Amino acid sequence: MRFVLKIQTPDKKGLIARITQIIFQFDLNILKNDEFVDKENNIFFMRSEVEGECEIAVLREKIQKEIGVKSTESSSDEEGSKVEIIPCQRKKIVILCTKENHCLGDLLIRYDSGELNADILAVVSNYEMLKPLCQKFELPFICISHEGKSRETHEKEIIAVLKQYPSDYIVLAKYMRILSPNFVSEFGGRLINIHHSFLPAFVGANPYKQAYKRGVKIIGATAHFVNNELDEGPIIYQDITKINHTMDWKEMQKYGRDVEKIVLSKALNLALEERIFVFNNKTIVF
Repeated sequence: MRFVLKIQTPDKKGLIARITQIIFQFDLNILKNDEFVDKENNIFFMRSEVEGECEIAVLREKIQKEIGVKSTESSSDEEGSKVEIIPCQRKKIVILCTKENHCLGDLLIRYDSGELNADILAVVSNYEMLKPLCQKFELPFICISHEGKSRETHEKEIIAVLKQYPSDYIVLAKYMRILSPNFVSEFGGRLINIHHSFLPAFVGANPYKQAYKRGVKIIGATAHFVNNELDEGPIIYQDITKINHTMDWKEMQKYGRDVEKIVLSKALNLALEERIFVFNNKTIVF
């Protein structure tokens, strides 16, 4: 058995030694280990890839007691300490999209070629436009039109479909609809979005037009977890590409689409591999 051990707790002397000693006592082997201390908040983060046979619940309880987690009934306590042990196995995702095909197409190709360590359960859209693309990969495509419906009604229909496909993550591959707080709370921490700008610059609609008017010399893309503030969720991954004064916003958009799909796929892989901690609306990524 192979699993990922993730620990978040107030920093103390000797934490690494105490934790690794417990792992040794359970006759487990550490394949890779990373640690980080947020000195401003005095929080210790540790991610270990571990191999061997053990009772996960027993191991978690032992580590919780050692680092001082007050409750062993869940993975975390009121002071923010958290111990998670996640088996290394393929996760399940659902993709939401609208009209643009570049991010969706890239994920489908990676899935088909075996590069994506996840099963795509379904693709959900508010338009029929991308159905032929999904059919080529023999994936369920569900269209739920928003036309003539309130946002609340439309989201209820989307939520009902998503509950039919229980997933680890919901990927917004250029899903161009603002999500309500109710939707976000329903799937909190599992929504990954791609935004077509280098956040926090150019939040909201038409960022390429905003960038063109500002005369920027680089454009970028940002993958982030979704929260109730538009394009302000914890950032997972970002990248940029250089542009110049000869390009109009449509040319900038063409260049930017290549960055968008790469950023989204890299962010998704980081999530699938359990490499992300979220703390104070920021991420620690190992």
